[in-house]
Amino acid sequence: MVEWFWSFIESLTLMNVLTGVGIFLLSLTFSFVAICVVMVKIPANYFSTHYQDDFMVGSPWLVRWGAVIAKNVFGVFLILLGLALSLPGVPGQGVLTILLGLIMLDIPGKRPLEARIIKRPAVLAAINKIRARWGKPPLIVD
Repeated sequence: MVEWFWSFIESLTLMNVLTGVGIFLLSLTFSFVAICVVMVKIPANYFSTHYQDDFMVGSPWLVRWGAVIAKNVFGVFLILLGLALSLPGVPGQGVLTILLGLIMLDIPGKRPLEARIIKRPAVLAAINKIRARWGKPPLIVD
């Protein structure tokens, strides 16, 4: 086991390290940008128990269902990415990325899970700080 570790360390080159750092920075940037865009764009009462909305109302059914499928696939991708970002040593906002993925999904019972995540004081404070920076009102959580 120790020999494997030392052979791995010796095989590292400057290009491998720079590639790893580049991927790290790219994933961190993508995570932050995606989270900020969605958290600023959602309505302030999205996490309220009284919130009701339908996706792409008035669109032709083929366009609507295509968009719903794409949105759900993207939501699953974000949840998996959030789980990976939640691992120790991996950069990024794992919990917020999971929340973003849950927002994108159309599954029954997602509201209580979203509420449980958003009611964490650190998460709610971070989201409200981002929203305040862009001139949006704080989230309403019941």
